[in-house]
Amino acid sequence: MRWSTILQQCYFLSVTCLLTALEAVPIDIDKTKVKGAQPVDSAKIEPPDTGLYYDEYLKQVIDVLETDNHFREKLQKADIEEIKSGRLSKELDLVSHHVRTKLDELKRQEVGRLRMLIKAKLDSHHDTGIDYHALLKQFDHLNHMNPDKFESTDLDMLIKAATSDLENYDKTRHEEFKKYEMMKEHERREYLKTLNEEKRKEEESKFEEMKKKHENHPKVNHPGSKDQLKEVWEEADGLDPNDFDPKTFFKLHDVNNDGFLDEQELEALFTKELEKVYDPKNEEDDMVEMEEERLRMREHVMNEVDSNKDRLVTLEEFLKATEKKEFLEPDSWETLDQQQFFTEEELKEYENLISLQENELKKKAGELQKQKEELQRQHDQLEAQKLEYHQVIQQMEQKKLQQELSPSVPGGESKFKPRM
Repeated sequence: MRWSTILQQCYFLSVTCLLTALEAVPIDIDKTKVKGAQPVDSAKIEPPDTGLYYDEYLKQVIDVLETDNHFREKLQKADIEEIKSGRLSKELDLVSHHVRTKLDELKRQEVGRLRMLIKAKLDSHHDTGIDYHALLKQFDHLNHMNPDKFESTDLDMLIKAATSDLENYDKTRHEEFKKYEMMKEHERREYLKTLNEEKRKEEESKFEEMKKKHENHPKVNHPGSKDQLKEVWEEADGLDPNDFDPKTFFKLHDVNNDGFLDEQELEALFTKELEKVYDPKNEEDDMVEMEEERLRMREHVMNEVDSNKDRLVTLEEFLKATEKKEFLEPDSWETLDQQQFFTEEELKEYENLISLQENELKKKAGELQKQKEELQRQHDQLEAQKLEYHQVIQQMEQKKLQQELSPSVPGGESKFKPRM
């Protein structure tokens, strides 16, 4: 199993040590009967971007560590607490010199990249006297005290930073979606203010009509229920619904064959349900809302199925979930069109924030305009001085030329006489 897949599910090291105990039972599947089935080579699957600003560095460190047999062996025998506590990171001292050299080079490159980012940011604000050592403290995925050597501290910090950042990723997505919805409503109301009474009523009527049209969709199956999975089995996998088998289903949708259903693999299972509600061709359907709905579905299934909260679903967890009453007789699923994203108070607070930001921008724009006018005034003044100096120089040159062409002495006689 590649570490990169596990890392992106938050506890990127914690699951590997469970491989032996939780390894999926081999299942013989005739994939020729599955629509569009392609042979999967897990070693060639490129893991998705984690969204972390140090994503590339993270992947490179994993790739290098995977090449050390000693470290891989220790990892497989370690338990979750050893990994999360940082004790496993101490094993880095025993890896080969070749691996340590590569890790050192990766860290130097990452520190160099961060320094370039800092310099570019400060240069844009015309700051000078950069203290790189102080500024590097803001990056908690590496030990900035030693920029040239990759130590056990670096691995420990990388594990903890990735775990923490990925755990907060979903929360951030929800917050951004809420802001998106409030901005949408704010802009709609501001637009209505620009219309006369008749036009405003027309727009309000159109809005309600589109809302009802969007809500008029087929019933959405409860995510992770038998009905929902059977629909995927039949329509996506092309298999007989009467032959539905949880073990086979798990194996089919474990795309990278690592023995787990990760978050991306789970989210792919909800596409059929989402297509019932959202169509990119329809004006009333918002694709941003569709992705929020997908996230909600995945989180719900994870909360129900992922018993050890490692953001991965094992075959054991999956099969155990299929034995629950909720799997066979689930509650109805409330889609986003049945949800209230924000209250009037929250919208008002958000609009006040927008107003403050707009006023601040206007203030800055006013200051920039004044600076522009002052610079223009100085420019015009310099141009006038330049023209004045140029005229003075011309006058002086003309006077000098006249003196050279008409040299004379007092009394009107020429200063020079011709030779005899």
